[in-house]
Amino acid sequence: MTSPDQSLAERLGHEPSTPLLIITVDGLGVSHASTSACYEALRGGLASSAALQVPCPWARHAAASYEGEDVGVSLTAISELERFRWGPITWAPSLLDGDGGFPRTAEDLWDHADVDEVRRECRAQVERAALWGVDVTHLSVHLDALCLRPEFSDVVLELALDERLPVRLPPEAALAGAGFPLRELAAAEGIVSPDRTVSAGRGRSSRDVLKSLLVERPAGVTELVITPASDTPELRAITEGFAAQTDDLRLVTSDGGVASALAHAGVVVTGYRALRDVMRSG
Repeated sequence: MTSPDQSLAERLGHEPSTPLLIITVDGLGVSHASTSACYEALRGGLASSAALQVPCPWARHAAASYEGEDVGVSLTAISELERFRWGPITWAPSLLDGDGGFPRTAEDLWDHADVDEVRRECRAQVERAALWGVDVTHLSVHLDALCLRPEFSDVVLELALDERLPVRLPPEAALAGAGFPLRELAAAEGIVSPDRTVSAGRGRSSRDVLKSLLVERPAGVTELVITPASDTPELRAITEGFAAQTDDLRLVTSDGGVASALAHAGVVVTGYRALRDVMRSG
């Protein structure tokens, strides 16, 4: 029997001081380049989880290629790329911008989105993934957009409770700027989340972030989110950030020193399916 005072590491069967790491590959379903890279990282690399973006162009292909991997749903209400667009899978006029896709920014989403339409869209995305045969292990939110306003974060937490799924929460800096205690609200409802989430940004690559984790070895469950993609003409046409994405793929597939560095640091790689088991066991 678990105790309310137990840490997540303890609930997962480890000592509280154990550094555990979820290596999540985002972008499953966005493009062929990202979808193939995510599966390569899951099947032959170090990735331990992925997040499917159901409204995106290659989501059906991603679901058809699924072989039981640890895959959650990245609730998507933003289409940020200038040259590559996607939109809602439900009737949701408030979730469309001027050219027929999701808004490009979180601010635009917050200004115009109807909460009921967001709720219907998010639920439909999870149901569609399940209909396609995906054993959904968790929820995340694309670019954290729905987590940083209380009226929309309520939708995410409600869906997590209904489906009994753990949730990736935004990094602490983003939560601090949101102005409401999302992590505490989720915990009070019994929703399981990693203790912290980290990713590239502000001049730091995924490689830099991982190096810091190996030095700091934070206790508990850390989620490292990366966005790998294969270097293809498609990828280069879609985004100018292709170099970082192809380096993310190398980091978790062909950089032979990473696995040994994780082992040497005593870092235990885990996934969201284990967190889902903990949440569903009560």
